[in-house]
Amino acid sequence: MRVVAARFCCFISLAMFALAPVRGDGPADNHPNSVRRIPKLGVELPAERKAELEASLKELDDLIAPLAKSKDAKVQELLPDVRIYGEAVRTALAYQEFFDIKETGAALELLAEGKQRAKELAAGRSPWTTQTGLVVRGYVSKIDGSVQPYGLVVPESYTSGPHRWRLDFWFHGRGETLSEVNFLQQRRKQIGIFAPEDTIVLHPYGRYSNANKFAGETDVFEALASVQRRYKIDDDRISVRGFSMGGASTWHLAVHHPTLWAAANPGAGFSETPDFLKKFQNEELNPTWYERKLWHLYDCTDWAGNLQHCPTVAYSGEIDRQKQAADIMAEALKRYDIELTHIIGPKTAHSYEPKARDKVDRRMTDIVELGRSQRGWPGPFTTYTLRYNRCDHLTIDALERHWEPARIDDTGVDHFWTSNVAAFTLEYPPGTTPDLKLLKGEAVFFVDEQEVATVRHQTDRSFRVQFHKEGKTWKVGPAPVEGLVKRHGLQGPIDDAFMDSFIFVKPSGKCRNELVDAWSKAELERAVEHWRRHFRGQARVKLDKDITEADIAGANLVLWGDDQANSVWAKIAEKLPLRYVGEQLVVGEGTANKRTYDAAHHAPIQIYPNPLNPDRYVVTNSSFTFREYAYLNNARQVPMLPDWAVVDLRQKPDAVRPGKIAEADFFGEKWEVRPPHAE
Repeated sequence: MRVVAARFCCFISLAMFALAPVRGDGPADNHPNSVRRIPKLGVELPAERKAELEASLKELDDLIAPLAKSKDAKVQELLPDVRIYGEAVRTALAYQEFFDIKETGAALELLAEGKQRAKELAAGRSPWTTQTGLVVRGYVSKIDGSVQPYGLVVPESYTSGPHRWRLDFWFHGRGETLSEVNFLQQRRKQIGIFAPEDTIVLHPYGRYSNANKFAGETDVFEALASVQRRYKIDDDRISVRGFSMGGASTWHLAVHHPTLWAAANPGAGFSETPDFLKKFQNEELNPTWYERKLWHLYDCTDWAGNLQHCPTVAYSGEIDRQKQAADIMAEALKRYDIELTHIIGPKTAHSYEPKARDKVDRRMTDIVELGRSQRGWPGPFTTYTLRYNRCDHLTIDALERHWEPARIDDTGVDHFWTSNVAAFTLEYPPGTTPDLKLLKGEAVFFVDEQEVATVRHQTDRSFRVQFHKEGKTWKVGPAPVEGLVKRHGLQGPIDDAFMDSFIFVKPSGKCRNELVDAWSKAELERAVEHWRRHFRGQARVKLDKDITEADIAGANLVLWGDDQANSVWAKIAEKLPLRYVGEQLVVGEGTANKRTYDAAHHAPIQIYPNPLNPDRYVVTNSSFTFREYAYLNNARQVPMLPDWAVVDLRQKPDAVRPGKIAEADFFGEKWEVRPPHAE
């Protein structure tokens, strides 16, 4: 059956799914003190069926064991394609995540397919790598070493010849029971709402149900890198698409990485936090000042102008409550004199209407066919953080102040206007320098109406120039660096540490205070459980005494306890901005901004460049900062703490916070402690 022939059946499936009960959409989920478990516990399996699954899983493990020891690079590259099956069933058994007894039948199918692949790989064959239609594959994540699955729809026309192929991402909707077993089975059986001709469609798992934020965003790029190694992908014709929660994923990736995509196609979902929760969830919000600032990270309305770089076709059902996402983006785009292309499915609730679906698909095909390379200089770019600092040939290297809007605008390649930008780089790879003036070596650059420099291109028509600001004066060259500065990938907030490799460092000793010791142990245990539950991996945990130089070089270290209990913490304690001094917990020791807390019942949470390796973070006493209450609605899944916090342990942790937040703030651009914030 041709891939495109099955799209109508897939549409019917989506429409039926849209009629199913939706959780997390009303006052019932607005009570932080009464939070249902997500994912819910599954069914108890009959002993015979459980034994059957365990026996089949052991057979697969026995086949994988010799493959894991192989020194053949091809075997190691393809082994995740085998391991995904066993890991899916193993976690479902271990964590009671079979939500219906029927899912055990799917698990047995997965194990059988895994065993078949293992035998083929042992024999030097890998037929699934050239398979068309529905294919499931996997990769090993840098974050925690876990094997993560993804699904592909490979067109029958695909060949491994010189032609490069269009690729569409499709981001799935919210699925509270979307275990790895269920995800793999879907990707083996269902083509999806869109499967354009001559197009590879990539369905990332996204580490469960997080709207491809945090580790879910890292999953997008790790899955893409895996597909780019394995298939002939045209990097100029990659688009992002999704519906419901997947629509939220699409808005996020389109505005934060606008020049990576040929086009974006968000459907329904949400595009920001406060208005959506008020209108969809009927929730009254009372954020702290820093929580409100942290909304800037994922509120796409704040970044809407970046869609000038990314052709966007939005879709909503006319009577879908999630039409709000596109409507509020349309309002935000009016600030830039841009009208959102918004295709409406008439009299349609939370699903794709067939005629509107076809109209969307035609628009996307026409846009993607042009590719990214047909665009000129992209124009203005906005960011709030150096986590998202690139727009085509432009990279913002430093901000004057994080979490305030920063913008670069231009009128061509040699005139720039900036706001809240302290340094930036303009770079063109070989053969791509676009302006005739540059080719003649005549480019005079102006930044904020200041004539800065005349710069020549290289003989290969590559070009690179950096600018930095000293006071109010712009100069050529990188900004002089003395000590620590916030930079891309080392800018906070706390949650940023969990978008890359990390290790939980468990103390081998006891904290100086009983309350801190008990709290820290409980929070570490919770962190391990919830990393697996929400981000679907096994957090690496090592004792402090077992941390190696390789660990320090290759991972963000998350230190639990205090500097008395944790020997790694003790090595760097004097260099951290939150530290223990006698019986006090001190913020900003040795600075004019010093303040103190009683160490007997306060604990420090902080993110900071690791003094043992300033290219990596060190974090104390925290995993990702949103908790169980946020699981109930994806729009709540935003950072809940900035760069540091002091926790008053006399108030017990709950589904929102790890205790009472006595004080919290961002560090300055040089990682310094700032004066106390006035609300």
